[in-house]
Amino acid sequence: MLQFEDSVPSGAGLLKQAPAVQARDDGEAEARRVNIADKRVINGQTDVNQLVAFKYKWAWDKYLSACANHWMPQEIQMSRDIALWKDPNGLTEDERRIVKRNLGFFVTADSLAANNIVLGTYRHITAPECRQYLLRQAFEEAIHTHAYQYIVESLGLNEGEIFNAYHEVSSIRDKDEFLIPFIDVLTDPSFKTGTPENDQKLLKSLIVFACLMEGLFFYVGFTQLLALGRQNKMTGAAEQYQYILRDESMHCNFGIDLINTIKMENPHLWTAEFREELKVLFRKGVDLEYRYAEDTMPRGVLGLNAGMFKEYLRFIANRRAQQIGLDVLFEGATNPFPWMAEMIDLKKERNFFETRVIEYQTGGALSWE
Repeated sequence: MLQFEDSVPSGAGLLKQAPAVQARDDGEAEARRVNIADKRVINGQTDVNQLVAFKYKWAWDKYLSACANHWMPQEIQMSRDIALWKDPNGLTEDERRIVKRNLGFFVTADSLAANNIVLGTYRHITAPECRQYLLRQAFEEAIHTHAYQYIVESLGLNEGEIFNAYHEVSSIRDKDEFLIPFIDVLTDPSFKTGTPENDQKLLKSLIVFACLMEGLFFYVGFTQLLALGRQNKMTGAAEQYQYILRDESMHCNFGIDLINTIKMENPHLWTAEFREELKVLFRKGVDLEYRYAEDTMPRGVLGLNAGMFKEYLRFIANRRAQQIGLDVLFEGATNPFPWMAEMIDLKKERNFFETRVIEYQTGGALSWE
């Protein structure tokens, strides 16, 4: 058995020196600690495991808001949707096409978003506060994929048809193929930031995902499914899409804050040539999403038509461009769907589908920021 008291005499001399040694050690430890001024969103030289002190409190606040907005798909009743879907006269063929096309795109898109975060973006971000939000965002993408699976299973849809739509439906495949090169850049194990060229590649990828994927490519589908819900059709699916819209709005806003912070910390990246490249991508994104609107709505339905979406997508693209410091791309574009503005622009805590919003709160009020 160890006799600890036997060691005391032999250590007495060391104990007398301890205060000076401790002071020296404390000074060295203090010098090694993270200085908040040294933190950077990319290419930071500080310890990425040191969460506090916060430099990017906006990222932490968004993380807390996202946690407070937690929800799970199976908490939402699908019985009315199931009855309506099974009723031969419950929905028109055009309405059924909208539901299936949107599930086909969304399920792949959120999987791509999750892969992009986990396998790419996360490892290049050196601000721990921002990484914390990215972890929550990745989990929310998993919830969204779960929601689409839950809807598909509830309605008894052909799973192979829905989950392979990105292979078989050109309007979906084209959007995915537009995104994949920007994922491949960040997920390449040999890719590293630290040079102006690679830092611009990272920034471009972040802009494509925040402004075009999450900030544009989902909006035809959101409008269509929420329009169904407003007409008291597919209310369970519409409720889930409403929560997904709320999450994606936060993802988009976080991404824009991240982009603008990188710009502020690295102004040399924001060249005139780089901005012109972004404008080309924005116009391409609008074109792809409009083609998707035409494919999902070959005829007018729900009081909507594809032409209305051309104006809406230009309106959204202008807003995203201005949020990151680009000029307006489509002069005079307006919003033809003011009821969507009620949900997004004015951030009203309103629900059209008799949801149980209060039950999803895990701490603090729901936020649409």
